[in-house]
Amino acid sequence: MKIKFKSIYVFVQSSLAVMLLLATSSFTQSPSELQEFKMTIKNTDKGLELQGLKGSAWTNLSFTINNYRPQAVDEYGMTEIDKSTGNDPKLANFLFTIAKTKDVVILKGVKGTAWKELTFSLAKGESQQVDQMGMTK
Repeated sequence: MKIKFKSIYVFVQSSLAVMLLLATSSFTQSPSELQEFKMTIKNTDKGLELQGLKGSAWTNLSFTINNYRPQAVDEYGMTEIDKSTGNDPKLANFLFTIAKTKDVVILKGVKGTAWKELTFSLAKGESQQVDQMGMTK
């Protein structure tokens, strides 16, 4: 009897582990599914300035962000999280939010990024490059 319960227990544990692995892998995108984009984020006296270097229809976005209030950005520019934009095969398909607190920038990947969240310090006049994989030089 003990052997039977032990076998069932091991089987249930193994099954749960496999289901958990499958569930978590379906929510992340593998690097091969991502499309390339690259941008530079600069902290200016007036707010944040984003320069699209690759994969976006926009070349420059400038906006003031209230502390902790996120702004959604996709391959076409500023948008809303639940708003669907067109699908241009020449552009990367991505969506993220950007928020700023004093000298910290918070990016949250919604679609088309390997990262879920990037947080980094950015003093006035400094810039940081970001792509689909994360922070770059």
